[in-house]
Amino acid sequence: MDKPVCLIDTASDGKLCVQQSALQVLEQIQQPVVVVAVVGLYRTGKSYLMNRLAGKQTGFALGSTIESKTKGIWMWCVPHPTKPGTTLVLLDTEGLGDVDKGDSKHDTNIFCLAVLLSSTLVYNSRGTIDNRAIEELQYVTELTECIKVKSSDEDVDDSNEFVKFFPSFIWAVRDFTLERKIDGKDATENDYLEFALKLKHGTSKKVMEYNLPRECIQKFFPSRTCFTFPFPTAPENVSCLEKLDPADLSTEFLVVTGRFCKFVFDKSDVKKLKDGYTVTGRVLGHLAKTYVDTIASGAVPCLENAVIAMAMIENQAAVKEGLEVYQSGMEKLKNSFPLELKEVSSEHQRLSGMATQTFMTRSFRDTDGKHLKSLEEKVTKLFDGYLCQNEQASKKRCEDLLSSLSATMNENLKQGIYAKSGGYDLFCKDLEDIVKKYNSQTNKEVKAEAVLEVFLKQKSVDSKAILQADKKLTEKEKKIKEETEKAILLEQEIKAKEEEQRQLQEKMEAEKQSNEERMRQMKEKMDEEIRLQREEAERAMDSKLREQAALMEKGFKEKADRMSQEMEEFKRQNAEAESNRAREFAELLENSNKRHEESMAMMMQQHSEQMKALQQQMSARPKGGCCIL
Repeated sequence: MDKPVCLIDTASDGKLCVQQSALQVLEQIQQPVVVVAVVGLYRTGKSYLMNRLAGKQTGFALGSTIESKTKGIWMWCVPHPTKPGTTLVLLDTEGLGDVDKGDSKHDTNIFCLAVLLSSTLVYNSRGTIDNRAIEELQYVTELTECIKVKSSDEDVDDSNEFVKFFPSFIWAVRDFTLERKIDGKDATENDYLEFALKLKHGTSKKVMEYNLPRECIQKFFPSRTCFTFPFPTAPENVSCLEKLDPADLSTEFLVVTGRFCKFVFDKSDVKKLKDGYTVTGRVLGHLAKTYVDTIASGAVPCLENAVIAMAMIENQAAVKEGLEVYQSGMEKLKNSFPLELKEVSSEHQRLSGMATQTFMTRSFRDTDGKHLKSLEEKVTKLFDGYLCQNEQASKKRCEDLLSSLSATMNENLKQGIYAKSGGYDLFCKDLEDIVKKYNSQTNKEVKAEAVLEVFLKQKSVDSKAILQADKKLTEKEKKIKEETEKAILLEQEIKAKEEEQRQLQEKMEAEKQSNEERMRQMKEKMDEEIRLQREEAERAMDSKLREQAALMEKGFKEKADRMSQEMEEFKRQNAEAESNRAREFAELLENSNKRHEESMAMMMQQHSEQMKALQQQMSARPKGGCCIL
């Protein structure tokens, strides 16, 4: 993108809406995304920082008056400068606290969307981090009412889980003029932030109101950093900041801006959903629409519902993508039909594995295996179709060959060459020559035996007429030759059935190997998802342990003790979630294996019935050789 576009706007009815043009941009981004959103009071210079992150002087609109310039949420997608194969998505949000809007709920919604969509949240303010500045970040105290983790109807506070998926937090303090000192000693920017977030002892209403926003910031954003920016330039030049040359800007301001950008590039993680699923541009677009539509309906955005909605969309798309991989490969193979069955089966196995891998790469939370089953069934149906097309191509080639080889015989029949004494033996010799030449040229054709069976049955009509008309042969000789001919036809019928059996066994072996590969990939996918779920829980627990240690160190023993209880419950829930996931995966594997076994049982039944019929035919076969085969 050479410039930003509006992602979320306000419709004529005052409700938030997602811009279709922005969704189309995100739909094209298949890479993982690092999403950096900036929020803060209007007219605090948020857009300038975002332009610097984009590596541009201009882009996001900078206002030079007291009017808020950015409306809604604007988006700029650029290649990530330090992470190849990743897209950096910058979200510039509408300034909070704009008196012209007169709707604090609108500001809360913008703030919530920034939290939900980003992997790094930059809060931009001016002056110092004093009590007023923290009170202006009131939206953080409303998150528990505006975001739900689980879709339970019960009014449960599940904010303990926010830490699993909330973004890292950067407080950017603009126009900072104070000395950074705590108790007379020099302090780092992060020390300054933590000092500002320090809690007060006591249980009075005033103390609790003072502590609430600080506790929320500490609890929801355990990964937090601070940057203090000095004035960028002389006051009279601030209105045209985007037009100034670097030489006109404060050296110290440029240094801090450089450090800020480097930190964001190096430390901002790829956006992930609950349970560690990596978000691409396409998924980010779906998320934005899901959250905005939920807010517009008056409901509270729920992460579990969003993940379920994303899973449905992505899993359906994963089935489609997997099917396209299989179908495009088989269509190329189709150009070479007819082929030996083992060649078609081998390519089917390879492409089936690729289709499953494509599905696994994009799918997530396919807990009941419904979409994987759909892919299996569609691939099997396509495979049967391609086998049929290969058989039809083989049948045509064999029929064309027999037509060519029997052209002289047909001409002789028309001219009555065989309708004379000794004509039957001449006919049999010509037919034997045709069969020998046919067999030498069709030994790899899947329909060779079946087509020959039909051909010999057709020629038996001519053969009987010629036999009866041949005056050279006695009635006894004619009877013997008639029985011999019946044996030949039966022999060919048996050979055709035996070939069908061989091909059925080959197909069963191909399906068995395809299923084994599918099981292997499913196991890999399951292990990876459980690993991500465990890592997410461990990161959250580490954050809570650090928060508890900090409370103990600062003398808040009662709060630290309450946290111990919370953490025990947190551990229990995580263990239960992991156990449930493992059980779901085990059931998924079991069901998939069961489907395969049922499919194999049907094939085996078919195989058994054919073999029984074949054995009956073979037992009825007269003893003696055949002159043609």
